[in-house]
Amino acid sequence: MTERTETADRLARPLIRLAKLVGVATSYVGMSHDYHEIADDVLVAVLAALGIDASNDEAIAASIRRILTERHGRLVAPTVLHTVGKEDSVLVNTPILAIPEASITLENGEDYPHRLEMGPGDGSQAYVINDKFIATASIHLPADLPAGYHTLHVKVGNRTQDATLISAPQKVPLLNEMEHGHLWGWMAQLYSIRSSASWGVGDYEDLKQMLVGAKQKTGADFILVNPLHAAEPVSPLTPSPYLPVSRRFVNFTYIRPESIEEYGRLDDNAAAQVRDLHAQVEPLNGDAQLIDRDAMWRAKMGALWLIFKTGRSEERQAAFDAYKQAQGGELEAYATWCLCYDKWGAPSADPDNWERKFTKDSAEIANLRNQYPDTLDFYRWLEWIAVEQIEGAQQAARKAGMRIGVMSDMAVGVHPLGADVWWNPERFAKGATVGAPPDMFNQQGQDWSQPPLSPIDLENTGYRTYRDMVHGMFQQAGAVRIDHILGLFRLWWIPDGKPATDGTYVHYDSDIMLGILALEASRADGVVVGEDLGVVPEYVAASLSAHGILGCAVEWFEQFDGKFRAPADWRPYALASVNTHDLPPVAGYLEYEHVKLREQLGLLTGPKEDFERSAQAEHQAMMTMLVDAGYLDESLLADEQTNEWQIIEAMYRALQGSPCKLLAASITDAVGEKRAQNQPGTNNEYPNWRIPLADGDGNVVSLDDLYDNAKLQQLAAIMRG
Repeated sequence: MTERTETADRLARPLIRLAKLVGVATSYVGMSHDYHEIADDVLVAVLAALGIDASNDEAIAASIRRILTERHGRLVAPTVLHTVGKEDSVLVNTPILAIPEASITLENGEDYPHRLEMGPGDGSQAYVINDKFIATASIHLPADLPAGYHTLHVKVGNRTQDATLISAPQKVPLLNEMEHGHLWGWMAQLYSIRSSASWGVGDYEDLKQMLVGAKQKTGADFILVNPLHAAEPVSPLTPSPYLPVSRRFVNFTYIRPESIEEYGRLDDNAAAQVRDLHAQVEPLNGDAQLIDRDAMWRAKMGALWLIFKTGRSEERQAAFDAYKQAQGGELEAYATWCLCYDKWGAPSADPDNWERKFTKDSAEIANLRNQYPDTLDFYRWLEWIAVEQIEGAQQAARKAGMRIGVMSDMAVGVHPLGADVWWNPERFAKGATVGAPPDMFNQQGQDWSQPPLSPIDLENTGYRTYRDMVHGMFQQAGAVRIDHILGLFRLWWIPDGKPATDGTYVHYDSDIMLGILALEASRADGVVVGEDLGVVPEYVAASLSAHGILGCAVEWFEQFDGKFRAPADWRPYALASVNTHDLPPVAGYLEYEHVKLREQLGLLTGPKEDFERSAQAEHQAMMTMLVDAGYLDESLLADEQTNEWQIIEAMYRALQGSPCKLLAASITDAVGEKRAQNQPGTNNEYPNWRIPLADGDGNVVSLDDLYDNAKLQQLAAIMRG
């Protein structure tokens, strides 16, 4: 099929009209510019996941009427966006000749002091509800409305309605240092970098030391770490940081017990028990083959219970109580889910499993909370301590002089059986998961198993779920990297029981979500980076740029028609790096580790020889670019194996030749590691997210002497320019 648009007959079909009415795509153009029309059964299933009945012609007609009546019948949309410094207007639905009134309560509880002016509507045709003609008027939103989450009050006659009014900056402002230059930092997988005091897995105390050392010994201004979202409370722990049980909270398995203030209150016997527990897992710090999170957590959990039970000073208890009150129901959701997991076992899709049988309002849940008040409070306490330690790491980074500090990574979604979905199922689509359509790298598409946030619930709740998550991340970081930022515009929904090929895009209000990012980042003096690799529609790229969101420029991906683009031609608004966590480090990539691994794991879709030739051609094209652009002496290519480190240095010198506002160097590249942290398309076939930091000879690299590594210092010197 070569046509690029749907026919008039197709567009006139009620099912197609209904889908488009709620932002469900009925066709799309793929990565290879191939045009696809979405099958009816897929549209019906995706609409059902949104809570919209399209099961037959009568249901479709009724759904269209209901949606239009709801939209015209409400006085104002439940969420309204305003751009700080600009005059805006918002439409109000009113009976003909009725005069609306409006006022604003600001985020701080004060009234906006000026009268809001009314104006004409958008001239759309009147809609009839209960024999009354409903037209539109507009409310003038003034330019001096301050940034914040306000409440718009609308009154027409004896009817009133409130809307969340999000007043956001037009864009994320560049940090002063980035206006006419750039900042640089490291990329690291926190769990993989251990010190002699670690419990077998890198933790928040290690993060603090890593940040301070990075600034003092290399001059770096940030460290991009893997997602630190919340995980399960009991082993086995999910290795992937991109499949959290909640994005609202942080991972308490990264706590360092000895760094908790109450550790100093332990009596001699309890302190000895903690030391013994640490001694049981301390040898794991020297294991260069595999990160053992489960062994770590079994030991660390015992230590944390001892510290929790020792109690807190009056001042510390007051701080803990204040934290619990501030977090409210969201903390109760996560702590209760952890308690259920602890006492009843892992959640599952089994109809008899507690997660399927009970909701947050079930009597059984209340009884469990009453039966184990200490355990419930323990999980609240763990989250409090985790937040203290990660915020402490960020504060230490800023105190050391880092301009950004922690750059947190935001996962696309959450585990389908996690705390967020169980406690607040209304926030998520029911009967669909998120993934990606087929492309040249994944010909069957991808199903990430994560339930998508409902765009309907987001709008109806003032985007509270998203706002709270972004706000929390910026309390603990100076920058946020958003994995698959295209998901703020559209997500590929796959109905349950369908392959990833049989999905469609569902659109989100990206202006509001990007506005929230701009608001939270500006309040934190922070930076937003969006992972926008792959095919990005022009309107998405333009919108990200307009909102001051940096994209990603990866040296191995900056190629077109078999040639690599010189870094000087890269876009300025980007975080530039040589590679990503889904590729082997440079030393491994140059030695074709990706070819060997894909063959070993059976991931090749064609003959090995074809993939090898392609990889060799890519390799040669990269060397050609480095030589032509003046970053590499061509004579070194006569013996690449001997001169491998010089080639790696050339690839990093190339980053300095780009106009990108942020540059990142990988810790794995700096120490000569060759193994990838993650191999897409695998689960347990490869130890994804379980590779400890080691050098090219397979020796563990400890955080204790990480910054004394000669090659790391050489790479740092290049990054400093």
